[in-house]
Amino acid sequence: MYDDMPVDRESMEFDVVIVGAGPAGLSAAIRLKQLEAETGREISVVVVEKGSEVGAHILSGAVLDPKALDELLPDWREDADCPIDTPVIKEKFMYMGPAGSMPLPVCAMPDMLKNHGCYAVSMGNVCRWLAEKAEAMGVEVYPMMAASRLIRNDDNSVAGVIVGEAGIGRDGEHKASYEPGMELRGRYTLLAEGVRGSLSKQVISEFSLDEGKEPQKYGIGLKELWVVPDEKFQKGLVQHTFGWPLNNSTGGGSWMYHFGENFVSVGFVVHLNYKNPYLSPYQEFQRFKTHPEIAPILEGGERVAYGARAITEGGFQSVPDLTFPGGALIGCSAGFVNVPRIKGNHNAMKTGMMAAEAAFAAVGEGRQADKLVEYQRAYDHSWVRAELHKVRNAKPLWSKYGTIFGALALTGLDLSISTRLGGFSLFGTLKHGKTDAESLEKAAKHKPIHYPKPDGVLTFDKLTNVSFSATNHEEDQPIHLKLKDPSMMTRVQLPQYAGPSQRYCPAGVYEYIEEGGETKFQINSQNCVHCKTCDIKDPEQNIVWTVPEGGGGPNYPNM
Repeated sequence: MYDDMPVDRESMEFDVVIVGAGPAGLSAAIRLKQLEAETGREISVVVVEKGSEVGAHILSGAVLDPKALDELLPDWREDADCPIDTPVIKEKFMYMGPAGSMPLPVCAMPDMLKNHGCYAVSMGNVCRWLAEKAEAMGVEVYPMMAASRLIRNDDNSVAGVIVGEAGIGRDGEHKASYEPGMELRGRYTLLAEGVRGSLSKQVISEFSLDEGKEPQKYGIGLKELWVVPDEKFQKGLVQHTFGWPLNNSTGGGSWMYHFGENFVSVGFVVHLNYKNPYLSPYQEFQRFKTHPEIAPILEGGERVAYGARAITEGGFQSVPDLTFPGGALIGCSAGFVNVPRIKGNHNAMKTGMMAAEAAFAAVGEGRQADKLVEYQRAYDHSWVRAELHKVRNAKPLWSKYGTIFGALALTGLDLSISTRLGGFSLFGTLKHGKTDAESLEKAAKHKPIHYPKPDGVLTFDKLTNVSFSATNHEEDQPIHLKLKDPSMMTRVQLPQYAGPSQRYCPAGVYEYIEEGGETKFQINSQNCVHCKTCDIKDPEQNIVWTVPEGGGGPNYPNM
């Protein structure tokens, strides 16, 4: 969306504008200020965050590889306020069947997949800590500031963003509380919005940054945070599983991390290239918790938080060109998750640091609004690219050959060779082919899946769990989930695909209701946890996720 409305706005000028206070954006901000201290040359930096506070929208497993953090803040282990305090001391991998499991030997796995030296963390709390570091160095950090539009120069290069627009009613009219928003202009704008960011999606399309690349692939990660009794808690235990309740042709798996004070992060990932429109990732997650390997750990405990978020899974083949005139993509805006490692935070941080170094040098040369080609060059020679190159075939092998043969056998072989031979693969570089939206098949090819009712103790209905995400939106505002063709939802998607949005959404946003003898499609935007799954998986790409007013969405504690 272009800012072509004749609105009088305040404007602030910065050298670098960063959209998103996640690990990539905050690492970029800190690195810029470190370079200022090293050189004595001032640089002005602002970070805007759509959540109500830094960390409010951060959802990650997470086991953190400290590789990038060691580069950014080498003394972090001596910082008494640092929330990274649970080293991994034990790990398990299992293949699960309906009633039991088979352990997978950790010792036989490539070193890259082992978690020795990593830490089980709340990435939300890590980002809160990083934001404090950034502010102490002079970075301006503004939460509740949704970046809704790009600002353009005369040559169409990006000149910054508009933030903080609020007070528009659901009817599109300005309310008495209307705020036109502020222009934050920068010599360079770094987009660190996370997965499927609305501005990132726009620049990727407009500047053809994905030309010649494979389509980005995604998963949906669903997570609950539990507090368990002392006798169930094993601090530093990291557990991953494949298999049940997913069938062999549906990719995904689980995690369970014991960290902090009796916290257990339990989560489930479903790859969004699944075919069956009757599949519900949320219900698969609830079913997973009833497994005899999982339920005993949670029994007697209390679920204290819930959330969901899309995950980039395309990897090496799907990383777009990283720079555009006036800015760059960093972190999951570009997609740097290492799928077999189930990790991306370290890569997000490092790409933020590399972009910061390129932007600092460019500003020092008096440049602005051009392409930060130095950042692209740095990535092309970085350990981030090298890491993604080694695992590039894990996702396509899994997708093509299934979990048992593709993920466990072929990927295991491929990673063993690739990690030892500097990225060489017997398969070359495989392609992904279809988008996840194109992978969904029509309902006539599949049978409905009947999921058990929740018991309210171990398993929960969607709306109850959404209440544990502390999600809230101002009700009288435009619905931020846009339909290109409203009639398509009842005219095409319900009869042909059995209305998949009511199942792929993990928050009960979409439903079909009967009203006056007619079936209608209803959007409960108040429930939206900003996972972006609808924007990704909708089979006709009819749903477009846009930012609501700043401060809306989930407020994740310790997630």
